[in-house]
Amino acid sequence: METTSGALSSLATLIAALPEEERVILTLHYVKGRSILEIAQALGVAPKAVEGVLIAGKTRLAAALGIG
Repeated sequence: METTSGALSSLATLIAALPEEERVILTLHYVKGRSILEIAQALGVAPKAVEGVLIAGKTRLAAALGIG
């Protein structure tokens, strides 16, 4: 069984390997607590575009973790 710090390190490695757009948007939303609307406004894109990137990033992470 992996330790908490080991699991976090593994997750950080997986996040770092994401395409930049997915990595930035996932970090802004889940780590920095920014709303989809705030991210969309900051990046100058539609909220639906941010939602799509979040879904893609979560799907990629789930696949890398062997879940979902």
